[in-house]
Amino acid sequence: MRKSELVRRMADLHPHLQHSDVERVVETIFEVIGHSLARGGRIEIRGFGSFTIRHRETHTGRNPKTGVTVEVPRRASPFFQTGKLLRARLNEER
Repeated sequence: MRKSELVRRMADLHPHLQHSDVERVVETIFEVIGHSLARGGRIEIRGFGSFTIRHRETHTGRNPKTGVTVEVPRRASPFFQTGKLLRARLNEER
């Protein structure tokens, strides 16, 4: 699902809200999550999951085209861990 599809679905579920307002709410949620992660915070949405930052340490890599060894710097990556309710929903018998 794309963000535009999420906005459309939420607008359909809440017809009393204007499409532009729903779009603003969705954008604000993503913005807050991004800012919190950028500050090193953790976001937990009960029943859905949590977003954290994982740091990948500096390591030696290889350029696949040339085979030259390169040093890959330390970097942060977002990590999502599903909550119990979401995991249960995903693993329901169909």
